[in-house]
Amino acid sequence: MINSETSPPALSIQSLSVRYANHTALQDASLEVASGELMAVVGPSGCGKSSMLSAVNRMTDLIPGARVSGSVLIDDKDVLAGKMDVQQLRRQVGMVFQQPNPFPLSIAENILFALREHGVRNKADLEQRMEQALTATGLWDEVKDRLQMPALGLSGGQQQRLCFARALALQPRVLLLDEPCSALDPIASATVERLIASLKGRYTLLMVTHNLAQARRLADHLSVCWVRDGCGCVLDSGPTLDLFENERHPLAYQYLNGVLC
Repeated sequence: MINSETSPPALSIQSLSVRYANHTALQDASLEVASGELMAVVGPSGCGKSSMLSAVNRMTDLIPGARVSGSVLIDDKDVLAGKMDVQQLRRQVGMVFQQPNPFPLSIAENILFALREHGVRNKADLEQRMEQALTATGLWDEVKDRLQMPALGLSGGQQQRLCFARALALQPRVLLLDEPCSALDPIASATVERLIASLKGRYTLLMVTHNLAQARRLADHLSVCWVRDGCGCVLDSGPTLDLFENERHPLAYQYLNGVLC
């Protein structure tokens, strides 16, 4: 079931299938995310959640033998079209992974390097956008006096927020979050959750999570994935509380309420 928003969705995935060699990871998946909203994608392991995210910013292009069909529309432009500028796409569609992955550079260079790679050259612009991104993630006051220190010397939670800052510095339209808290301790996880909540309304977010309580806390809408006939699929999508509280689709309802695991 697709969201019925009065305005066009910022992100629309239609009949998306992802195959790796002879294995179909995701079959005929569809969902829509409204501008400024967060949709959480949940479901058991192996149901194609991460494959869906990888297709949205064409990380699947980097996987030998991967084949993607269907459409992924961002503001009505199909990012799967052959003429798409993939570098420009990844500027518009940022991604934060499960494990913090800062570059083995200084804190400052983690932001500045990404900006320069995407064509920002003016020194004043570089410094302003770095400070804005670090401020947006709550890191500026923590690191402003040690910007030249190695990023790998930060705590795990700080490293993950630096990865958010690196993505935000490029001023993306959409943010993809693949289990962004699962590698963090509870305190760091809570900090990152607050960061994610603060981004709603300013960015369109699609987040994979196995944490159903987190999905219920953060997500405006929810998409429940499952494995059917050996392939990942989308069972149901809709407002988060509606899916948790009303039995719209029996399997989705049972999974969300702990009957299936």
